[in-house]
Amino acid sequence: MKFPRFGFLKVLLSFFSFSLMPLFAEELPANVDFWSNYPAEKLSETLVSRMTDEEQLAQILMFGWAGAEPSDLLNAWVTQRGLGSVKVFGWNTDDIKLVAKSVRSLQEKAADRRFKIPLFVATDQEGGWIRHVKGETSDTPGNLAIGSSGFPIDAYYSGYYINREIKALGINMNFAPAVDLYSNLKSTVIGPRSFSSDAENVGILGEAFSRGSMDAGVIPTAKHFPGHGDTSLDSHGRLPLIDIDFSTMQTRELVPFKYLIQSNIPAIMSGHLSFPKIEGDATPASLSKKMLLGLLRNQLGFKGMIITDDMMMNGATIFAGSVHRAFTMAIEAGNDIIISSTTANLNDQLWTRNLELMKTDPEFKARVVDAATRVVYNKLVYFKSENAAPLYPDENHIYEFIPDKDGQKFFLEQACRSIALLKKGKCFPFHPQEGERVLIAGPFLSLYGEGKKRYPNASTFHYSYELHSDNRNFDEWNGTRFVDVARSYDTIIINVYNEHTADIARRLKGMKKNVIVLSILSPVFVMKDFDFADTILCGYSYCDYSFAALFGALNGEFPVQGVVPLQGAR
Repeated sequence: MKFPRFGFLKVLLSFFSFSLMPLFAEELPANVDFWSNYPAEKLSETLVSRMTDEEQLAQILMFGWAGAEPSDLLNAWVTQRGLGSVKVFGWNTDDIKLVAKSVRSLQEKAADRRFKIPLFVATDQEGGWIRHVKGETSDTPGNLAIGSSGFPIDAYYSGYYINREIKALGINMNFAPAVDLYSNLKSTVIGPRSFSSDAENVGILGEAFSRGSMDAGVIPTAKHFPGHGDTSLDSHGRLPLIDIDFSTMQTRELVPFKYLIQSNIPAIMSGHLSFPKIEGDATPASLSKKMLLGLLRNQLGFKGMIITDDMMMNGATIFAGSVHRAFTMAIEAGNDIIISSTTANLNDQLWTRNLELMKTDPEFKARVVDAATRVVYNKLVYFKSENAAPLYPDENHIYEFIPDKDGQKFFLEQACRSIALLKKGKCFPFHPQEGERVLIAGPFLSLYGEGKKRYPNASTFHYSYELHSDNRNFDEWNGTRFVDVARSYDTIIINVYNEHTADIARRLKGMKKNVIVLSILSPVFVMKDFDFADTILCGYSYCDYSFAALFGALNGEFPVQGVVPLQGAR
């Protein structure tokens, strides 16, 4: 496999020497725009200094849109206000041709404004569990699988191929990698999005993923600063309180970010996470000057862009008391791009209140100018590089790049390297005896397909992927049906991926059956109370590659070499 050159990385290294300086004495011509041929520092300061307050504030906002195509409202933000960035969310990406067309349309509108400043177009394409751009893009083994194999080259190529695909759509910024530690095994929001519970390993793998992303031509964004791993709460719904002191944070949560800052990561996302022992109160890190300007900028020396997590998440807005106040606090805290998953109305208070504050509060105005200048500077360096995503993607040719043909081969190989044998019994490798009755149970078509390739005489049992806590009666009904069917078989191969499917699998305890567990997503659900299982294999993702690798490993087609990357797993 040919290793891509690191030319784009060299260009991006210049991103981070940026610091705000007094305006150059020499004035640039009155008609300069984004594409004028001047040094990035000088041009960025000049363009921002000539912006209206409205243009400066708009430059640091990033809005998403609901629906398949950008709304008239979002288009108005770009054409009338000079919106700086847009985000592609998972609810509008099934048709990737339409995604490319939408990006092109928005960039054309941005180019019609007086300074011709392109948009940052972002998404969340972490790999594995989190894949916002769907359609024909690659569904991959994910970060925990990379942690299981433990090879930085797997992290590099995952970042490279994932981002090479979205680059073809005109997406130029990816909110990945997630470098949160899997330190709380009850986590429901991070889980398999993490590389490992080991801080050093997360740092090494996160850095490799980021380099792959940059070489593919997409700006990576490390998240969620200063670390989302040590909580079972999801900041979409409420503000997680992480009860650790600064010494613990220094030796644990901050380690991966230090790796990435030293390797010149272009952007870091601030998390809606509270650290009361460090902050002194419940202020989220995303709204905290102490965390962002004090710790991230001054102590850790980060020079790139700081970007908020979605400000529509309750973890930010409930603490601030209102959306517009949350935006104000986020700007004051040191964020350079403020994200809203929805498009605000043109006269929403998050706009009018903060615009008024720019006119009455010189310190706030200076902070907006600082953020806007940093954003424009980074745009100049990125878009004038030789490896930037296309501004105007051609939707008629994207299937030449998606799915990535080299990436498909790599992701299968990577999935095979990631498989871990958590428990080995007499059924590993598994070759049924003549007349042995085999049942494959789970909710995925590729589970059945890959299983039947190896065990063509096996039967299948389907239970819904949507098993969850709101309906215990539904779980009970599925479990009872499963036990009734399983009585007729000698060996049951069952897929486990959450507490509900784990409960269903545990119903086999005491039935004197050969039980083979294929764990995907987080393996924590099979790390206890599964003594009844003969064999447990871990694969971390529900993508086709992972199921092919799981059954290939079970069938003895290659040696298993992965190690579950969680402390206490063995």
